[in-house]
Amino acid sequence: MSRHREFAVFRILASCLLGLSLVSLPVHGAYGQAARRAEPVRLEAQRPGRTDVYILSFGLWGPQSVFESEARGAARILERLYGSKGRTIVRFNTKRQAGATPQTLLAAAEAVGRTLDPAEDVVVLVLTSHGTPEGIGLVAGRDTRLITPADVGRLLDRTGARHRAVIVSACYSGIFARALADERTLVITAAAADKPSFGCRDGATWTYFGDAFFNKALRAEARLDAAFEQARSLVTQRERREGFDPSNPQIAGGSQVLARLGAR
Repeated sequence: MSRHREFAVFRILASCLLGLSLVSLPVHGAYGQAARRAEPVRLEAQRPGRTDVYILSFGLWGPQSVFESEARGAARILERLYGSKGRTIVRFNTKRQAGATPQTLLAAAEAVGRTLDPAEDVVVLVLTSHGTPEGIGLVAGRDTRLITPADVGRLLDRTGARHRAVIVSACYSGIFARALADERTLVITAAAADKPSFGCRDGATWTYFGDAFFNKALRAEARLDAAFEQARSLVTQRERREGFDPSNPQIAGGSQVLARLGAR
């Protein structure tokens, strides 16, 4: 599929999702359902006196495999960076599997909440999917929803962590920075609130931002803010080279999070 056709298809998908935000069951209503429907989650225990990093990585859009691939790849790189083996949960949707549903996302967040030390530890949440100016899409089988910044805030609260990092790889994902960032919540997004991002092609390994941030910058730079600056430069160069209006990735908040991760 050509880049222009890919973008046109995305605009149709985004329009459909925007309509669903007005008519579908709110995601937080599904979050209130019993988490016992999801598979039990076991995590390595928190280590007193240390800052452990718990990673939640979710590929939400089942019809395109790039989001599964990006969720898996981001989790592997972050897990290696932070020594988080046994403290990582990856969930994703595919054409045949509904693994990242509101229930399984809730179960993952609550499993982290039962395990970590809220004062000592950090949660890193990765979301990758299509986005609209209202939120990020979740397609799990026939279940199609729009997850808003408020929904993500409630999901973070279920982890109990006082220090959180949220990385959203989606079009228009800057809305999450505007809504969630504060000194204890670092938000990194693939695009500004009014910009699309690129590379969400079925069969691809990464989106453009995921490749620049996870696959390139974080392999060489451990600080999330420094890696972001490298990634923003890389993805902007690529977009301009290929004739796209730059997506303008965003970073906001998180001064306490960066200090805690740096002290590790």
